[in-house]
Amino acid sequence: MSRGAKRQDRSFESPRDFRLSHQILCITGVNFSRKSIIGYVELHLLPLRSNVNRIKINSKQCRIYRACINEVWEASFLYSDPTLAVCQNEAKQHDLNYFSACHYDAVSFVDPDKGNGELNIKIPQDAMYLVNEQKMLRVSIEFSLERPSGGMHFVVPEMEGSMAERGAHMFTYGIENACRLWFPCIDSYSEPCTWKLEFTVDAAMIAVSCGDLIETVYTPDMKKKTFHYVLNLPTSAANIALAVGPFEVLVDPYMPEVTHFCLPKLMPLLEHTTEYLHQAFDFLEESLGTRYPFSYYKQVFVDEAFVDAAAYMSVTIFNTNLLHSSRIIDQTFLTRRLMAQALAEQFFGCFINPETWSDAWLTKGISKYLTGLLLKKTFGVNEYRYHINRELTDLCNYEQEIGGVVLHTDPIQLPGVKEIIGTGNPTVDEVNTGNNLYFPNKHPHTISWKYMEMREIKAHLVMRLIELKIGQDLILQVFNKLLSLATQAATQKFLYDTWSNMLISTLGFLKLLSTVSGKDLNAFLDQWLCRGGIVQFQGSFHFNRKRNVVELELRQDPGRTGIARYVGPLQVTIQELDGSFTHTLQVEDNLTKGEITCHSKSRRHKKKKIPLINGEEVDMDLSAMDADSPVLWIRVDTEMTLLRQVIFQQPDYQWQYQLRYERDIVAQIEAIQNLENFASQPSVGTLTETIENDQCFYRVRMTAAHSLTKIANGLVASYSGHTAMIAIFKRLFGAYSCPDIVRQNKFSNFQSYFLQKTIPVALAKIRNAHGLCPKESLAFLVELIKYNDNNRNKFSDNYYRAALIDALTGTVTPAVAMVSTSTESLTPETKQVLEEVTRCLNLEKLLPCYHHTVTVACLKAIRTLQKNGHLPSDPTLFQTYAQYGHFMEIRLAALEALVDYVKVETNADILSWLLDIVEQDPVPTHRKTYCTTHANTQSSFQFTVETNADILSWLLDIVEQDPVPTVRHTVLHMLIRNPLFNLQLRPMLTSCHGY
Repeated sequence: MSRGAKRQDRSFESPRDFRLSHQILCITGVNFSRKSIIGYVELHLLPLRSNVNRIKINSKQCRIYRACINEVWEASFLYSDPTLAVCQNEAKQHDLNYFSACHYDAVSFVDPDKGNGELNIKIPQDAMYLVNEQKMLRVSIEFSLERPSGGMHFVVPEMEGSMAERGAHMFTYGIENACRLWFPCIDSYSEPCTWKLEFTVDAAMIAVSCGDLIETVYTPDMKKKTFHYVLNLPTSAANIALAVGPFEVLVDPYMPEVTHFCLPKLMPLLEHTTEYLHQAFDFLEESLGTRYPFSYYKQVFVDEAFVDAAAYMSVTIFNTNLLHSSRIIDQTFLTRRLMAQALAEQFFGCFINPETWSDAWLTKGISKYLTGLLLKKTFGVNEYRYHINRELTDLCNYEQEIGGVVLHTDPIQLPGVKEIIGTGNPTVDEVNTGNNLYFPNKHPHTISWKYMEMREIKAHLVMRLIELKIGQDLILQVFNKLLSLATQAATQKFLYDTWSNMLISTLGFLKLLSTVSGKDLNAFLDQWLCRGGIVQFQGSFHFNRKRNVVELELRQDPGRTGIARYVGPLQVTIQELDGSFTHTLQVEDNLTKGEITCHSKSRRHKKKKIPLINGEEVDMDLSAMDADSPVLWIRVDTEMTLLRQVIFQQPDYQWQYQLRYERDIVAQIEAIQNLENFASQPSVGTLTETIENDQCFYRVRMTAAHSLTKIANGLVASYSGHTAMIAIFKRLFGAYSCPDIVRQNKFSNFQSYFLQKTIPVALAKIRNAHGLCPKESLAFLVELIKYNDNNRNKFSDNYYRAALIDALTGTVTPAVAMVSTSTESLTPETKQVLEEVTRCLNLEKLLPCYHHTVTVACLKAIRTLQKNGHLPSDPTLFQTYAQYGHFMEIRLAALEALVDYVKVETNADILSWLLDIVEQDPVPTHRKTYCTTHANTQSSFQFTVETNADILSWLLDIVEQDPVPTVRHTVLHMLIRNPLFNLQLRPMLTSCHGY
């Protein structure tokens, strides 16, 4: 064992009385009709202490039949799951805070990292000598699982034929440490072991699981077969997965050790979707300086998946909706990103596991960081920086709304440092917790779903900040060292703490960072790891002409929710007439003032080209700027070296110069967003120029189109925005001989394709002086739909057609008169919209497109017409499309429309129906999505207490009974923020709290 391994051994102490060395998982039967499995597990446990007579194992939902020690002694056991009875008998405390506290206590009571578990096995007295002599125990447990409400999902289509002919399949899923939902185990990342897996299924089925497939053995009657998998590299129970179905198998043509699985008749889509994977393999192995840690890699695509991608040891379970053909553009970007993310998690997340939940930010952050590097190579630097800026914006918005996000919740004691990072600072409690943060963040089973999402985003951003501090080469060297230590540890035989180097801890990571880089990062990491909150700078400047100095002022307001105080260096970049110059200011207080001497004189001198920061020299029209100032624009923290939000004030002409001539796309987007505050003709000209500039990044052009809409609405009295927008579209996409005629679709230029989708949507939002959509805009959009020609295009236009329907929806404004049930009373404009939407919806039934995007857009359009008073508010259509059996995206769009219907109409019956979906829908995603949508309909219900009780009861029925787990969870997410929880109905929640 290496010295590094020995040092980490001493720092790792198991909270349990036993160490797990090996586990056998055997599923002897899978019944699709009853949605059940039966099997047994065998855990090889090494006692760490003498006189220990209890073994605590994690198990939920499973029915335990028998426990045995070394196949000799029958053992008595007690099963107790306190999470099933949280607040059930409580009659006084009805608030969510009390429920959350009780739920956290219940989860902690069975937390394996505290030596606990739901299944308590008593070691027989005859076997106690093995414990006292610290000899290996083999604990066998027989169990079954029927109709699980989580952890395992069965998809059984209702049609004729055998299960294989019907495409029936099952797969496991879950959040962190959720394998206890389908088999007894020690459900902790900190307990890796080797595995032997056996799955007996019907002869027509294939069982895909982790590890190396050793053999497949048929039963004598050839009706069933058993798949034998072996995992010689230790891993935790949380990384074990299973998928069973009549899969079609594709061996990767570039990498024979990689195998892909899909449902019947999807092989052509699978071949195209996975052809990119070998490039991701090559990049990650080259960047990390090590080979893929496992012998094989398997990708399984299943229907009704809880998440789009879930990575386990040597296998990833994907949503089958990620598959696409070569004709699809939009889905390609998302699918490749998810496949790259899942592959990166094989290195950090499956091979190397976090030591505790507080350390989970490391594996999430490293895998996302590696994915970002791969995306930078695949899609370019601009796409990467746009993605970073978007994540940073989302994090800033969330922390200011909810409260700070803390990555590491436990104190950190660095060697040789007296101060303990993460404690003793009142800012921690002040910033990290907001009034809306009900759920504890110290356990994966109690943390808010949105908080967990933001936690992963922050982990990625912090990992990128570390890269900026020490350099990309050094941080990759750190990753390589971690993988080398883990690889060395994985090949050794089991001894006490032999495999501890396969666990990554924050303390060990920080020590390795310090060793490799030679830099002291304590203050930096204390700011971003153990504290929540982002930094917000509000800046302005004044140019002192006499002294040729920029007087800069930056303010912080750390007293508000989610805003932390920053002390340290801050870079400010000033673009002057003689070039771009970067200055470093030292921020020490809430108000920072600095004087920066300019390198240039005013423009009164001779005219010359302006050098930019990238070395390019350009000619500028300087007539708009201040004649006495050499400052063209100012930027703060250009490289996003902090988790910050910058609100900077400068004149409109400087934002215009920044948009025109700054080459950084983040700066361009920042300029566009600020120009929305300056509704003027120069702003219009700058945005128009940006939209038509084919050298500009397509996301910047799309953002400019939407901003031009807002400015046009602000200049409605003096500027005909819709005419200008139509002219822009015709110049870009009109026929060469006659620009008034839009040419046939040709999407070979992806950047033009995305812009072609965006401009009609932006056009639809332009209003005239009366607040209505101009007739010319509607007529133009109808013509685009009517004359859309995709015959000679090698790419599908389904997303483009859906965008045109969305544009039609955007033209709808509130009706002046009360709605009538007759279409004759509709205005000509509304009738035109309704006719096009109806035609497209009916055509979709005959010729459905990829992901039914047009149907989804039509449902949203119909709901918009209802909400604005043009059609009677009738939920019948949406209830029909929300039924189980429709495509997932259609169901989710219909559910979203129904949630909006309940919000507007305050209809108790529909709310009750929606809550039934939350409980009963068979697809996990649908339950989850409905909860999310419902959570965003704040202040939507104003019922009486009696009515709310019935409605909430109905909603909770959906949470419990809907056959799709994602739908149930989505509905719960919607309910998290719903005002119904403010009423005296919270005791009803205790009968429906989910895992």
